[in-house]
Amino acid sequence: MMITLTTSSFLQSKKPPQNQVLPLPTYKPIVSYIYLGPRTSLSGSPDGSISGTFITLRKQGKVALIPYITAGDPDLSTTAEALKILDSCGSDIVELGLPYSDPVLDGPVIQGASARALANGTTFESIIFMLKEVVPQLSYPILLFTYYKAILEHGISKFMAALNDAGVRGLLVPDALLHETETLKEEATKNEIEIVLLTTPITPKEEMKRIVESAEGFVYLVSSVGVTGARATLNPDVPLLLQEIKEVTSKPVAVGFGISTPEHVKQIAEWGADGVIVGSAMVKRLGESKSPEEGLKELETFARSLKVALPSEQLPKDKPTEQLPKDKPTEQLPKDLPSEQLLEDLPSEQLPKDQLLVLA
Repeated sequence: MMITLTTSSFLQSKKPPQNQVLPLPTYKPIVSYIYLGPRTSLSGSPDGSISGTFITLRKQGKVALIPYITAGDPDLSTTAEALKILDSCGSDIVELGLPYSDPVLDGPVIQGASARALANGTTFESIIFMLKEVVPQLSYPILLFTYYKAILEHGISKFMAALNDAGVRGLLVPDALLHETETLKEEATKNEIEIVLLTTPITPKEEMKRIVESAEGFVYLVSSVGVTGARATLNPDVPLLLQEIKEVTSKPVAVGFGISTPEHVKQIAEWGADGVIVGSAMVKRLGESKSPEEGLKELETFARSLKVALPSEQLPKDKPTEQLPKDKPTEQLPKDLPSEQLLEDLPSEQLPKDQLLVLA
């Protein structure tokens, strides 16, 4: 299938001639990997939601492991097997990226993954088809990562309905303005999808409060600014950033960006995060290996090493954790926020013009 790559296109393929009926997209499982089913000790929530998963983990005194992979890299068959492997390794939530032709907020590793997926003919429809087959076999919720333009091109209502049909339980749209996420919520709520929001080290405190108040599922704390990739050390400001967020909310906070080793994962957990997100390091192992089979093996080994680094102790049974307390009230969003600006032009949700926020 030919893929049309334009600045504003998202998983667009050339239209077939009139009256031509195309077969449903399919994928072939990789026969060299034998899936033994979901892990026996589940941390997922009874209702399958992202927020419910964190409630369960808090009861167990655990920190969520949240791997990120790109759908269709190196192909959808491998993605399907990777989702199952990540389940067997103890992943609590998986962030699945939709390949995009203009991934301006992604680093080189994930940009490469998107390019490979699109070149292989991955489409939004084929991803949804794959998820319909695989999600019922998983014990964790899927959090989908995409760009705002991609949603608009499909239509918000149709996009959310498709995610619901595929069993997706969360959505992360990093380039959407805060008031735009409120528009997304209207349809997302109808389809039982939680909208996860990001805050960064340079987000003004009052704006952070509004983001945290609006976030669903969990708050995504971007640990640092700059370019993604392996780093020797973590941003030492993360503990303070976590403290500032937790002072205004009881919602879970997961830290991502630049986390690439078991030592990083352990440190983030010790700093008090409720979840740890690992992106580029996962994508690199899966998509840049010599073969899909080798990539799956590397992914499994790496995921298991990260899971072992996280705390697993149980909390006392008498500790009240039935539900998360409500947030402290925060200021409402001004009604005169700009509706159409590039992310780098925003005064509060984004970086200064001479910096670029790149997500792992």
